[in-house]
Amino acid sequence: MDDYRAPGWLPGGHLQTIVPALLSPAPAVHYRRERWNTPDGDFIDLDWVGTAAHAPLVVLFHGLEGSSQSHYAKALMAKALALGWNGCVPHFRGCSGEPNRAPRAYHAGDSAEVGWIVAQLRRRYPDIALFLAGVSLGGNQLLKWLGERGLAARRQVTAAAGVSAPLDLTACGKVLDHGINRHVYTRSFLKTLKPKALDKLREFPELADYRQIAAARSFKEFDRYFTAPVHGFIDHHDYWHRASSKPLLKSIAVPTLVLNARNDPFMPESALPGRDEVAPCVELDFPHHGGHVGFAQGSFPGRIDWLPNRLTGFFARHL
Repeated sequence: MDDYRAPGWLPGGHLQTIVPALLSPAPAVHYRRERWNTPDGDFIDLDWVGTAAHAPLVVLFHGLEGSSQSHYAKALMAKALALGWNGCVPHFRGCSGEPNRAPRAYHAGDSAEVGWIVAQLRRRYPDIALFLAGVSLGGNQLLKWLGERGLAARRQVTAAAGVSAPLDLTACGKVLDHGINRHVYTRSFLKTLKPKALDKLREFPELADYRQIAAARSFKEFDRYFTAPVHGFIDHHDYWHRASSKPLLKSIAVPTLVLNARNDPFMPESALPGRDEVAPCVELDFPHHGGHVGFAQGSFPGRIDWLPNRLTGFFARHL
């Protein structure tokens, strides 16, 4: 395993999670946007960097309410450009700055969306190295898809990485709805998730109960009253169980890095997989510090270049 774990981690799971997003400067990245129409009459927007012919392509699936402007997205795309590679950030439904058209949103188990995007990319670029990275919610989607596809994914993907993925959504749901997590992170996410869900219900009122969603104060309530019924799950328990990627890690056949900090406030250390719970081609990296998609190093507020270096270093080993 590549040893990028130099001394100087910023301490604390919550600090690691908050500081990079709010204070550390992310590199400037200039994207070009492309819109793809989806088979169900909707669309997704993809932001691209780089124009190098035949170069590797790094695709990043963002986290909950993330986008190509997220600090980790800009850091990884800038690193890809520095290596002479190309990069792409597909946006999940409703995350590119414009509401999507279909009576649906996106969720942590939407591996079918990942598969459709990968298939389109591979048709366009049949001969290049294709590296996939997923962060948080996008990491769970990606790992779930890799496990579901098994050996078939090796015809499409060169290597992959899941970062700070909520591998066990039930475990994550419990910790996010208690203590500081509920008051800081859950409240922050719901500030954008609920208005988007309520706007969707004004257009499609039959999807779910408007009043229950308006009153939701936790992920359990939001997932029970919106995510589950809108996307075909019985309730939040059914959603969390069926959408979790952890049970599928043994079926992955593509070289894959699973990177989670042990002090991630979203994903409890006790729920991290052991070596016997993953396939031989899966590399586990669980540093003691890093928070949730933080991994900042150096003096406050910390540099955020460790993560893109770790990911591209792993990918380069599989060229």
